[in-house]
Amino acid sequence: MAHEGFITDVPGVRVGSASNLDGKTGVTVVLVPSQGVSAGIHKGGSAPSTRQADSLEPLHIVERVHAVCLCGGSAFGLDAAGGVLRYLESQGAGFRYGNMTIPIVPSAAIFDLNFGSSALRPDAELAIKACESASDGPLQQGSVGAGTGATVGKLYGVDQAMKGGLGTYAVKSSGDLTVGALVVVNAYGDITDISGNIIAGARTSPSGLELADAARLLHSGMAESRKISVENTTLAVVAVNARLDKIMACRIAAQSTVGLARVIRPFHSHVDGDLTIVLSLGDQTVDPNRISLMAAEALQGAVINAVKYADGFGIVPSWKDLIKNSNFGHGGEKHVRGS
Repeated sequence: MAHEGFITDVPGVRVGSASNLDGKTGVTVVLVPSQGVSAGIHKGGSAPSTRQADSLEPLHIVERVHAVCLCGGSAFGLDAAGGVLRYLESQGAGFRYGNMTIPIVPSAAIFDLNFGSSALRPDAELAIKACESASDGPLQQGSVGAGTGATVGKLYGVDQAMKGGLGTYAVKSSGDLTVGALVVVNAYGDITDISGNIIAGARTSPSGLELADAARLLHSGMAESRKISVENTTLAVVAVNARLDKIMACRIAAQSTVGLARVIRPFHSHVDGDLTIVLSLGDQTVDPNRISLMAAEALQGAVINAVKYADGFGIVPSWKDLIKNSNFGHGGEKHVRGS
């Protein structure tokens, strides 16, 4: 497995997940101190499904956010955000207006309706359970929370895909700078390790474990992209214990996606709804390029963790299923290189 760092290694960050295993879907919430934090966003995909994400844009008047909600269920699942608002309001977290407390909760969904039961989606009650379970300690990864129904490698659709999931990773400097990442990997592309070996992705047949290598096939013209643009999304949250304004948080969100591109092939496709959110929790002033480099490394590790901890529920194979196959080496990776 990859390094056991967590986004909760960043002081002030708490994360909670709740899953509906009947529907194979769920919710993951990232909670921050009640006064909120400065944050920014980068939308790199063509099909994001969001709620209140405009509040992260540099020209939006809102200056701080109080949580991030990630969920399955596509547009239906965004109802879960209401549960996060209700929970935060009950805790007095949000900005004050008269005698009211109004939390700002940017939210984003993945499409997992083709994995479990499409009739069962995350809702406000499931989100409240996620909030109530939030912790600043070690996190469960893989097929949990918003990653419960996530899949990857959908060159030929979900029938020939593999299991994605939720992953987290943290990078710490020799000083006191910590950058943590949390991702929900529901990508169109294949997932590779840091050496470029495919560890989960499109398979050559619905019943087999042979990896197709989507990037090679697309590059050579031997395959064409699916026209369905709602199935795929990688959602990422980065937290750092440094001071950032909204503009710089947006810049770092964009720059750090280099880490995602290293391990997702192809990445930011026209059929993905990818986005990255950066949260600033700290007072120290740090070179933003330093933060971006550390964030890229954290995102890369989080994606690998998401896949390696995932459970396919007997619906699609997972990385764990591949390493049990005799064609794979002792290290767990089949030596297929991305083109």
